[in-house]
Amino acid sequence: MTAQTMQIGNRPCRIYGEAHAEYLLLQMTGDHELQSIDHEVAAIAQSGRNFLFAAIPVENWNDALSPWEAPAVWGKQGFGGKAGDTLRFLTEQVVPTLKQQFNLPENVRIILGGYSLAGLFALWASTQTALFSGVAAASPSVWFPGWMEFEQQHPIQAQRIYLSLGDKEERTKNAVMAVVGDNIRALHSRLAERSTDCTLEWNSGGHFKDADLRTAKAFQWVMEEHT
Repeated sequence: MTAQTMQIGNRPCRIYGEAHAEYLLLQMTGDHELQSIDHEVAAIAQSGRNFLFAAIPVENWNDALSPWEAPAVWGKQGFGGKAGDTLRFLTEQVVPTLKQQFNLPENVRIILGGYSLAGLFALWASTQTALFSGVAAASPSVWFPGWMEFEQQHPIQAQRIYLSLGDKEERTKNAVMAVVGDNIRALHSRLAERSTDCTLEWNSGGHFKDADLRTAKAFQWVMEEHT
């Protein structure tokens, strides 16, 4: 599956797939992911589904994908809380542009996914709008301060949710991030109690292992038809 670059707003988005697709897959990406996107999309394509995939770059990962401001958790860079701007760009520019350019059906199923903080962004975005039919959250940063309380008050609206975590991720000396395992288990239970179609998959290894393949698995699961 070959990529084309398409300027949407001021961002060069990488687009894979064909017109009239049944699924529109959206992923916010950082520079550190762009070299592995081809590999990820090739893995998603093994699903046999008819999809259009858009990799949408963010300038500042910590700021653009965090729902509210928070202090630094590692290193010196905190979180700027600009996810609202990112979501507006998705809903007002990216989705309408792709629907028009690629002749997508009006009822195209839109799945928002991502890895790490982009996974958290996808979950948070689904608390703000019913636009996304599914969320593919691979190793999402559900340790983010205040997230669990926020989601309790503003429930995720998507009907199909994929969650995953590496089995070593919660074994960290970082006290903020160590809650990631407990939080993802609690979130999965909460979604199941609400009768959301959801799964929680444990991958072997830490946070930085096979990010592209883990994200591909997330998108594949959300596109599968579950009865």
